[in-house]
Amino acid sequence: MSVAMACFMGPLLVSQGAAQEKQTAPLPPPEGPVILTVSGQIGRQNTEGQVALDVALLTGIGLTTIDTNTIWTSGLQHFEGVLLADLVAALGAKGSALRATALNDYAVEIPLTDAVAEGPILAFRMNGVDLSPRDKGPIWIVYPYDSTTDYQTEVIYSRSIWQLDRIEVLP
Repeated sequence: MSVAMACFMGPLLVSQGAAQEKQTAPLPPPEGPVILTVSGQIGRQNTEGQVALDVALLTGIGLTTIDTNTIWTSGLQHFEGVLLADLVAALGAKGSALRATALNDYAVEIPLTDAVAEGPILAFRMNGVDLSPRDKGPIWIVYPYDSTTDYQTEVIYSRSIWQLDRIEVLP
């Protein structure tokens, strides 16, 4: 491995014990308005039995973007949020599926197998503007629909829940 690569990779080369400890260490409490709570089969919490996340905590997991068309909007849209795979990893989620529930109690199940790199994000911003409940917020699960026809199916569209405010990781 080159010196430059070793310097770049150095922070990623953490012992398995340290990585495991990080996945079970409590998260700090939110300082801003909570826009998402996650419960169920998770290894990290910041309140009793769940984790409450504000925009800052979500952004701390890792901000990512998707530029894609949707069947609900006109033209190419720019979404910002957290990769579902990164959220699952950061919370030490272990299970088979996510029960994603909206403000109006509409719920869908999303298999944990959807939580992949280059997969869906939990978008909380569209075109630089925070999503409000009126505009499909606080969170909208957005797949990179333009990246593959696999993401252009009725099943995937049904998993693209908006006004998301809570997730339960199912066994």
